[in-house]
Amino acid sequence: MDFFLFIVVWDRVQMPVAVGPYGQAQPSCFDRVKMGFMMGFAVGMAAGAMFGTFSCLRIGMRGRELMSGVGKTMMQSGGTFGTFMAIGMGIRC
Repeated sequence: MDFFLFIVVWDRVQMPVAVGPYGQAQPSCFDRVKMGFMMGFAVGMAAGAMFGTFSCLRIGMRGRELMSGVGKTMMQSGGTFGTFMAIGMGIRC
């Protein structure tokens, strides 16, 4: 019974909203595009690591050649996906 009363009372409590001296500033369009590129680059790097490792191992690369091939694939896919995400975020501005 006490627990139910606690939930009902907690539901009625108004929580204060923290506001800075100049209010909440929205990120600029450039900041949004930059964030879109960074998120896309991170996702592209992860996908490039998986696909690059698989494709390099499939053709028989080993050692330094494998690391170089996977690194190139990660950078290419990260840059490509990051660019498309940045363009998408630019369109949303």
